[in-house]
Amino acid sequence: MIELTPAVTKLIELALEEDLGHGDVTSEAVIEPTKEAEADIVAREPLVVSCLEVAQAVFRRVDPGLTLTLHVANGARVEEGAKVMTIWGRARSILAAERTALNFLQRLCGVATLTRAYVEAVRNAPLKVCDTRKTTPGFRLLEKWAVSDGGGSNHRFDLGSGVLIKDNHIAAAGSIARAIEEARAGAPHGLKIEVEVDTLEQLDEALAAGAEIVMLDNFSDARIEQAMAHVGACKPRPLVEVSGGITLERLPGLAQLGVDVVSVGALTHSAPAVDLSLDLHEMK
Repeated sequence: MIELTPAVTKLIELALEEDLGHGDVTSEAVIEPTKEAEADIVAREPLVVSCLEVAQAVFRRVDPGLTLTLHVANGARVEEGAKVMTIWGRARSILAAERTALNFLQRLCGVATLTRAYVEAVRNAPLKVCDTRKTTPGFRLLEKWAVSDGGGSNHRFDLGSGVLIKDNHIAAAGSIARAIEEARAGAPHGLKIEVEVDTLEQLDEALAAGAEIVMLDNFSDARIEQAMAHVGACKPRPLVEVSGGITLERLPGLAQLGVDVVSVGALTHSAPAVDLSLDLHEMK
């Protein structure tokens, strides 16, 4: 169950202000204020459900008197035509919240659905599929929750969540060894040190300096195979993460090479929205 943090609540308020800030002139002109109805949110294609609490919060923010019933749980895969949620109450309120609630659901279920496809591609292998910080501004908590609903794992939530030494850190520090030395001296002792490398030479430097996690950035499969031989000679063996150009087609091969983690920016920055609709009918 997703936590509706103050940031998420503010995001919902901003979205409603964007769509409803000047009222709903059509519903107010066409529908009597006391008219009641029920409506179903329906999947128009196969998808993985995610972040239903956000849609619920949208409807309740518009009208606390609405009655909401969930028909599935977050993480469930549903087929075309499946009912996801039913709403009862004032027709004007339901329609006022409709677009905003669907916008959240279509985006977040899209992330969960794409993530599930990646996870299923390596379901019989111990390869972990992770997201990145390449998220929609303001949506990070929700998009990372959607990745979890899709069966994926979360990488860093923010810059304070872990030590990840990247190319610009290396450039500023002067070398990989120096960057690791400074990180070990200055970062909280409980955080593992991860280093992003672009070449086998950088990999060897990171291994020699005692990196606990190495990220192979934009390595071809052939170079990853070489890198795994270098890593295998280390005791203890560091965790190996691969990032850059991770497609569904590459995943089985990466699993066979012994990679531990793949981080996939596409899970959040390129997931297509899924098709959900709200069908309203008169209250029975």
